[in-house]
Amino acid sequence: MLEITFVHLPGNQARGSHVEAVMGVSGPIRVVVAKPGLDGHDRGAKVIARALRDAGMEVIYTGLHQTPEQIVDTAIQEDADAIGLSILSGAHNTLFVKVLELLKDREAEDIKVFGGGIIPDADIAPLKEKGVAEIFTPGATTTSIVDWVNANVRVAA
Repeated sequence: MLEITFVHLPGNQARGSHVEAVMGVSGPIRVVVAKPGLDGHDRGAKVIARALRDAGMEVIYTGLHQTPEQIVDTAIQEDADAIGLSILSGAHNTLFVKVLELLKDREAEDIKVFGGGIIPDADIAPLKEKGVAEIFTPGATTTSIVDWVNANVRVAA
């Protein structure tokens, strides 16, 4: 029988890594995979979601046309360890930054943000400087993405 103990922590601290630190709780990595903005093509996001799931992670796919607010709300509600954004629309500079700002505002900066899509090489370094943990461009393998998540999400700081 599984015994669960609940610990009340003030504010937003009753989330993932904080609860793990207090309680020693572990489990599968939880990743929200999201398609922000007006982009209507989600085949790649679904392939990545399936690859992460098949690698033993818990994946929450939000569907198309999500706002950054909806994505961050979902990540916090689902106690996610990471958010993977798929952006093909060209709005990556705006959407990645908005998600990062909202995570900071909600005191949830421990949720790593990574993503991929049609992102010019010239935009990758500035996005990483702003806090995007990793960017995968067309041609990245599902294995490389799974390996990166396993190596970089829930890693002690």
